[in-house]
Amino acid sequence: MAKDSELYSLYEQCELCPRACGVNRLQGQTGFCGQNGQIKLACACLHKGEEPPLCKNSGSGTLFFSGCTLKCVSCQNYQLSKDGIGREVTDSELADIMCRLQASGACNINLVTGSHFIPGIISAVCLARDRGMKLSVIWNTSGYESIAMLELLHRHVDIYLADVKTLDEVIARKLCAAPDYPQRAAAALRHMAAAKPLRWEKGRFIQGVIVRHLLLPEAITAAEQVLAWYKKKLEKKALLSLMTQFIPVTSYQKKAKAESHNACALMLDRRLTHSEYKKATNLLEKYNIEEGFLQEPAEDDIWLPDFTRLNPFPEDYAETIWHYSGGYINTDRLC
Repeated sequence: MAKDSELYSLYEQCELCPRACGVNRLQGQTGFCGQNGQIKLACACLHKGEEPPLCKNSGSGTLFFSGCTLKCVSCQNYQLSKDGIGREVTDSELADIMCRLQASGACNINLVTGSHFIPGIISAVCLARDRGMKLSVIWNTSGYESIAMLELLHRHVDIYLADVKTLDEVIARKLCAAPDYPQRAAAALRHMAAAKPLRWEKGRFIQGVIVRHLLLPEAITAAEQVLAWYKKKLEKKALLSLMTQFIPVTSYQKKAKAESHNACALMLDRRLTHSEYKKATNLLEKYNIEEGFLQEPAEDDIWLPDFTRLNPFPEDYAETIWHYSGGYINTDRLC
């Protein structure tokens, strides 16, 4: 099947994300995300570490893309977002991987940080559907999205799993080099919720938005700002997921700070304390937020993946189906 020329023309003067770099990625130019016009994939696995409704049975069929439109401090997936490890794949190859995930028992297709590959991903989802892929599609995003691109995604995506990292402009500048992140993410999340009202079918979550907020050390006041915003703007329209798995990746932070020459770079060198966790749970009570998900505090580095391994995650949490270093693995495990 030929590529959709109109869709791929979006790469010619790239404005897929709010940074609107304007580069011609079809000619190999790269913008902030560091990627050209060819999809680059690191790993596809059955992942059991997402919110419970998203990883029943064998797990969520999770695809991890290389590159990113943000450069967040202490990024757990820095090997992908910063180092760009992965392998270039065609739309057809990506569609086949989605079908293989379905055959391996995945309960959905979970597209992680794919905003800079929207044309190729839409093309691949359409191809996969033509080849018999019937699973719900999750758009797993940082929240830093263009409304125009969301309009393209709505017909192909069933569930938005979207971060609201912060609504504080100062933290946004230091955290992810995007001072416009708060307004962009707030607008994007409200647009997602309007397009995808919450829907359950026979106990399964089949449509809607899950709003993720990762608690950061020394940022409980900023967390309250997010919770207050969610209560006012999105409660009953989306589900909240309050996450506590922040792990300081100090070697990456130091490297990022040195490269950016940014004396104001945000340095987070410790985990969330039990006191901070308690304050956050008290905020849930203060705002009477009862529906959603709450992680227990992380006690070790279990959630820090290493994508150079065939299975980047602990064995109990994921099973790799495809890896950039060698293609398909565990091919005998088909349902």
